[in-house]
Amino acid sequence: MVPAACRSGLVSTRRAVGVLLLLAALNKASVVIHYEILEEREKGFAVGNVVADLGLDLDSLSTRRLRVVSGASQRFFEVNWETGEMFVIDRLDREKLCGTLPSCTVTLELVVENPLELFSAEVVIQDINDNNPSFPTGEMKLEISEAMAPGTRFPLESAHDPDVGSNSLQTYELSHNEYFALRVQTREDSTKYAELVLERALDREREASLHLVLTALDGGSPARSAILPIHITVLDANDNAPAFNQSLYRARVREDAVPGTRVAQVHATDLDEGLNGEIVYSFGSHNRAGVRELFALDLVTGVLTIKGRLDFEDTKLHEIYVQAKDKGSSPEGAHCKVLVEVVDVNDNAPEITVTSVYSPVPEDAPPGTVIALLSVTDLDTGENGLVTCEVPAGLPFSLTSSLKNYFTLKTSAVLDRETVPEYNLSITARDAGSPSLSAGTTVLVQVSDINDNPPQSSQSSYDVYVEENNPPGVPILNLSVWDPDAPHNARLSFFLLEPGAETGLVGRYFTISRDSGILSTLMPLDYEDRREFELTAHISDGGTPALTTNISVNVYVTDRNDNAPQVLHPRPGQSSVEILPRATAAGHVVSRVVGWDADAGHNSWLSYSLLGAPNQSLFAVGLHTGQISTVRPVQDTDAPRQILTVLISDNGKPPLSTTATLTVSVTEESPEALAEFPSGSAPREQNKNLTFYLLLALILVSVGFTVTVLGVIIFKVYKWKQARDLYRTPVSSLYRTPGPSFHADAVRGGLVSPHLYQQVYLTTDSRRSLSLLKKPAAASPLASRQNTLRSCDPVFYRQVLGEESSPPGQVRVSK
Repeated sequence: MVPAACRSGLVSTRRAVGVLLLLAALNKASVVIHYEILEEREKGFAVGNVVADLGLDLDSLSTRRLRVVSGASQRFFEVNWETGEMFVIDRLDREKLCGTLPSCTVTLELVVENPLELFSAEVVIQDINDNNPSFPTGEMKLEISEAMAPGTRFPLESAHDPDVGSNSLQTYELSHNEYFALRVQTREDSTKYAELVLERALDREREASLHLVLTALDGGSPARSAILPIHITVLDANDNAPAFNQSLYRARVREDAVPGTRVAQVHATDLDEGLNGEIVYSFGSHNRAGVRELFALDLVTGVLTIKGRLDFEDTKLHEIYVQAKDKGSSPEGAHCKVLVEVVDVNDNAPEITVTSVYSPVPEDAPPGTVIALLSVTDLDTGENGLVTCEVPAGLPFSLTSSLKNYFTLKTSAVLDRETVPEYNLSITARDAGSPSLSAGTTVLVQVSDINDNPPQSSQSSYDVYVEENNPPGVPILNLSVWDPDAPHNARLSFFLLEPGAETGLVGRYFTISRDSGILSTLMPLDYEDRREFELTAHISDGGTPALTTNISVNVYVTDRNDNAPQVLHPRPGQSSVEILPRATAAGHVVSRVVGWDADAGHNSWLSYSLLGAPNQSLFAVGLHTGQISTVRPVQDTDAPRQILTVLISDNGKPPLSTTATLTVSVTEESPEALAEFPSGSAPREQNKNLTFYLLLALILVSVGFTVTVLGVIIFKVYKWKQARDLYRTPVSSLYRTPGPSFHADAVRGGLVSPHLYQQVYLTTDSRRSLSLLKKPAAASPLASRQNTLRSCDPVFYRQVLGEESSPPGQVRVSK
């Protein structure tokens, strides 16, 4: 077993090694330099060269921003970055800074950045003899009975000198007289006070009053002094003086005691009777300034109570002198001392001083970046002065302490400006008292932006429907794009890319505002010319390097009724005569008017009506067929020449129309009917010509149909061969789930004129319903796959269709 002494030695050795290791880790932070300076030095007076004393580099002083930090509210020193000397910048009054304390030391902290280092410095302010002693009153009056025995002491008013040490009050001198001598005494705090000592009995009949002069001298060179006239009145005898039951009283009181709190009670007795035995208590003349403002004394009972507010941090021990006098004609007095010890309570909250704040902080700053340096002080002592600091939980910040009463605010996680652009950090300092007191301050930490977000849109593609013949320059789409970065990095620029192999399409038909992203047309669109445009909007932000986003825009041109019907038969500009025998019955088909409209859908739906005829009751026109037939049998009273005008109207809003004129000749075997035609072969010749043209048109249509069918068959065989090669590749490499597609309704957005969307329309003499489709259906499996690959990324597209291919709507730039 190891002896106790050995164990104690081992523990001491381990503690010593731990202390040495701790001092080695904090070798720079624990350096303390000392300076001494006289008070009242002029501004600019050099105290010492802190750069040389600390071993710092003078050339890097300006970049490291050396500065002096003091816990006081007023700054007295600063460092010259060119010379490294610390100099005085404000008046130094030792009495104002430290009062009557024997030693006055100002503690400073020297802060150096890049990297952050802390050094301590102490400046001792030495006193000079710049204050005269002073008495609290201009004259002192004493009443002394002639029966007073020699050797009796009488306390005199004490002088006060704010200076300390040898410059403070040192002694008193009394003017020459034959009755009194002066005795100088020393208090427990080493201050001086004087007493009059009666050396020869007074004789009122010889001298009823005496006039003395008390002189107070300090120890300066030269010495400063103050005088106090003393007027002594000699009274008749009162042979018994009051006496206290003890000469020293002790009491303890908390510094937060309320006024009226009882501290102590002094008690004195007088053997005399009557007025000479009644005692009156009062404060003695030896009390220091401020005692009467802090304490109250009952004149009759001698109870000492609290009058003002005690402060442990100001004075820890109060020395109170109390005197007791009787009410006799020649009152006698007695004196005692009361020592009141002030007990400290936790009545001072911590104070937080933010000495440095580094803001804004980049959002890509790594954890552990220093944000601010804080200094925390508490005027209380013991546990009441132990302070801890904290920041709210859940925030990416932490507080660490490397030196006493200094805390460093650092980041503890990655910041994101788009989530939280700034933090109002509430920092709380709390002491260890009971109950604990706390104080708080707010530090604003702003997060600066970096370009880490590309432009974003709520839609990856837009479908826009524009009615043809739109006016140029009218907006058709406003791209909704934003960038969550800061204003500079979020400044967006919009461009249009050429769609695939087509060139000149963007500059000819469309344009986009570079700043606002508003898509407009440069010229009217024509449904009959082109019905669909595939565009790519390229958006880049203002960061460095810039981030970009592409958005697909599909523009579909919708039809409007801008083409009037055209007459195919009878051919305009040529006379057409139809023969109608007079014996024709009702319902006979005379001819047929054929019209055509270049528009689509309901705008091309034609209707026929009889606009003009000599006899409206004889003929009728089919509403949708254009077929002209008789309504009743031809009568002898009907005119032999009937000129019919047929109105052809479409179904647009407003409808467009045209007219066709047809001549009907009513024939009979009478000379009047034959006179209408001088040459009897003319009608037959016209019928022959009409038959020839109809046969020729039928042959041309048949040949064209045959060629079209053969071309379609050849095209499908060619596509089938290509599709067979594609089918051999893995399915997972060919197909990709397309992203969400969104459609922008330009009519409801107020960008284009209204049109009918997804309605069923009927064409002439047709009972089929035609639906308005967004895109034509794929003609083959290859076309279906190409439509699927259209929305994929360029790398995937080239892997499937070849290195030289690129998706439609994207221009490949050669490097």
